[in-house]
Amino acid sequence: MNYKYDKDFLEKLLKTASPSGFERMAAEIWRNKAINTGAEAGYQDIHGNSTAKINGKSEKPIIMLAGHIDEIGLMVSYVDPDGFVYFRPIGGWDAQILPGQRARIYGKNGVFAAKGVIGRTPIHRLGDAKDKVVEINDLWIDTGFGKETGKIISVGDYAVIDCEPEFNGDILISRGLDDKIGAFIALEVLKFLKLLKKKSMKDFNGAVCAVATVQEEIGLRGAKTSAYDLNPDIGIAIDVTHATDYPTADKKNNGDVKLGAGPVIAVGPNINMKIYDLLVKTAKEHKIPYQIEAAPGGTGTDANAIQLTRSGVATGLVSIPCRYMHSPNEMVNLNDVENAVKLLAYFCVAFGDKK
Repeated sequence: MNYKYDKDFLEKLLKTASPSGFERMAAEIWRNKAINTGAEAGYQDIHGNSTAKINGKSEKPIIMLAGHIDEIGLMVSYVDPDGFVYFRPIGGWDAQILPGQRARIYGKNGVFAAKGVIGRTPIHRLGDAKDKVVEINDLWIDTGFGKETGKIISVGDYAVIDCEPEFNGDILISRGLDDKIGAFIALEVLKFLKLLKKKSMKDFNGAVCAVATVQEEIGLRGAKTSAYDLNPDIGIAIDVTHATDYPTADKKNNGDVKLGAGPVIAVGPNINMKIYDLLVKTAKEHKIPYQIEAAPGGTGTDANAIQLTRSGVATGLVSIPCRYMHSPNEMVNLNDVENAVKLLAYFCVAFGDKK
């Protein structure tokens, strides 16, 4: 069955700022889309995780598809008397890429406040410090409003890099692909399953829950609480992983992962082998291209938290190859996104048919 990703929904999701702890606006977009997609149930929990659900012939077993909707960002820590805005990182930033970037600052309620430039001392004035590694403490945001800035921006406001998504054929470049692309895929799987319901899913046993988890970038927090709430029989995290098809990549340690070569199926102690085997079998049966990633420890994704929920959950991890992760311009191939949707939808059908 043919499937085409929803470009308008994806673009809207990526444009909406959602650093960890401030996911509300993006989560609302996601839930509204879930309603329009025809999910049979949906809600937001006290932590901020959003869930959408479709049922087969029964409500058990439960398959949880989790993609985190938070992104890395910045939080205002101080506004000096001259209006220069100092900040702390939300999530893991390489400070070297921040100088000269444009930033959008939002109030704690999500209302846009101002744009600014991330500044530092110009190289002409650095002297012996010009070869020093840049640190967050060396940087500030300059709105250009001077002393008036303190009337607009306050401690606790948040910011993201002002970088719009760009669609270039099959290539998508944007901030926040880690991991709004995963939250997007989880909901797109439900949409595809609804199309399959009259055929492949007519005898499906169980329920599929798509979850847009929160606060992954600061400790997998949303996955812990949402998995505890759902108590799934199977949990699959959907995230991005490091592509290694760029100069200087260490393939001996990190594998051979290419943009456009298919979604990446992880294998390792964080992964249930029966889930891994069924994902690979499903990809082969439906002629979906896929890649394998060795994960000899914890994966650093929501899969870690899901696996350890309650008495344990059979867990898998499907990832989208991504270049330049945790930068203002992450890059993925949209063919990998579409193939991930198909893989996960057909996996759900295959699992349901086994019960």
